[in-house]
Amino acid sequence: MEAVRPPAAMRALRWPRFWLGLWFLAIALVVVLSLTPPPELDAPLPPHFDKLEHFAAYSALAFGAVQLFARRSVLALVAVLLVALGIALEYAQGALTHGLRERDGFDALANSLGVAAGMACAATPLKHCAQRLESWWSKR
Repeated sequence: MEAVRPPAAMRALRWPRFWLGLWFLAIALVVVLSLTPPPELDAPLPPHFDKLEHFAAYSALAFGAVQLFARRSVLALVAVLLVALGIALEYAQGALTHGLRERDGFDALANSLGVAAGMACAATPLKHCAQRLESWWSKR
């Protein structure tokens, strides 16, 4: 597969369309899972375990953005949009799921903290994980 030149706002990736598509797929998955009934589990989860799930999901989305985008201004915009998505989905749960899910401000807070944690990776060597993975893969 031939490398595609990414837009200036993106990191220099060999397969930018692949990574961008994967990121959008993850966002779509979060939206779908947020608006469908939660699965029935045999064993009860610890109290407030869902906050950890919210934190993990949104930190993964933000981490994905850090892998894709090099410019701080773009990352800041993505962070704001991810926080807005988390808040909007909480409102949608209250309005659209008819008792299957409920709006919870603490879920929105967990989402926002997850975005902050994922975006913090931009200040570490972790921001190059996708590039390193591509480099490793191309040497195989």
